[in-house]
Amino acid sequence: MIRIDGLKKNYKDFNLDVSLDLKPGTINGLVGTNGAGKSTTFKAILGLISYKEGEIFINDKNIKDFKYEDKERIGCVMTDSFFSESFKIKDVAKILKATYKSFDEAAFYKKCEQYKLPTDKMIKEFSNGMKAKLKVLTALSHDTDVLILDEPTVGLDVVARDDILGEIRDYMEKDENRTVLISSHISSDIEKLCDTTYMIHDGKIVFNDDTDKLLSEYAALKVDEETFATMDKSHVKAYRKEKYGIECLTDARDFYIENYPSMVVEKMSVDEMMMILIKGEKL
Repeated sequence: MIRIDGLKKNYKDFNLDVSLDLKPGTINGLVGTNGAGKSTTFKAILGLISYKEGEIFINDKNIKDFKYEDKERIGCVMTDSFFSESFKIKDVAKILKATYKSFDEAAFYKKCEQYKLPTDKMIKEFSNGMKAKLKVLTALSHDTDVLILDEPTVGLDVVARDDILGEIRDYMEKDENRTVLISSHISSDIEKLCDTTYMIHDGKIVFNDDTDKLLSEYAALKVDEETFATMDKSHVKAYRKEKYGIECLTDARDFYIENYPSMVVEKMSVDEMMMILIKGEKL
C-alpha cells in the first residue's frame, strides 16, 4: 500500500535515508526520538517536501504523479497543522465539504456529537483532548485508503487516547485493504495498536519487526561480563554495559530460558528496546 524506496532528503544538519514497505490491512508504528526523522518521512509521503533521490508509491502509483482524486484518498494528522483557532466546527465542516468530494457531513457531525465536541465554541476554547479528536475525525471524514498520523495522541490522558485508538481500529475494520502509518512517543499505544513497528534513528530505519513478536519473543538478558564473553550470542541484537554488568536485547527469549536457566531474562517495552538499539552496540 505504501512503499518507499531509498528516499533521501538532506538538510544542513540532518540526512534522511529511508525505505519502507507497508502492506494493505496493516497498522504500522514509526517510533524514534525527537528529531529522528519521523515527521520528515511523513511530510515526504504527503508531498509536503521535495526530495532528489528515491521514490514513494501509494497503491503502486508514484506520488509525483498524483492527481486530486489520488490525494483525496489519503487522510492525515500532523502535529504542527490545524485549522484556525477562531473557527467553530461548522467552519471546519464547510472547508472539508469544499475540499473533499467524499466528505460525509452527517457522519462528521454525528462523531462530533458522540465525543461531545461543542459546535458553538471556537477551537481555541477546546481542551487538548477535544482538539486531538477533531483532528482525527477530520482525517476520517472522507473516503481514504491510507491514514498518516503524526503523534495523534500526544499530551492526552488515557481516556482520550483510548477514544482515538478506538477510531483507528474502527477505520481498519471497515476495509481490510486500508493502511495506517502512525508515530507516537507512547509505547503502549504502539504495542496495543500496531501490527508492525519500525524504529528510526538519525534519519535511518534501524529496526523493524512484527509487534506481536516484539512482545512475545524479544527480551532483555542481564548478565555479568564473564557470562557475556562465553554465552551464545547468535540471537543477540544489541547490548550495552550497565552498572551491574551487560544488558542484551534478544529476539529468542525462550532459547536463553531453556539453555541458560540461571540467566535473568525480562520482558521489554518498545521504549526499552529502543534504548538498547540506540545507545547500545550491535554485534
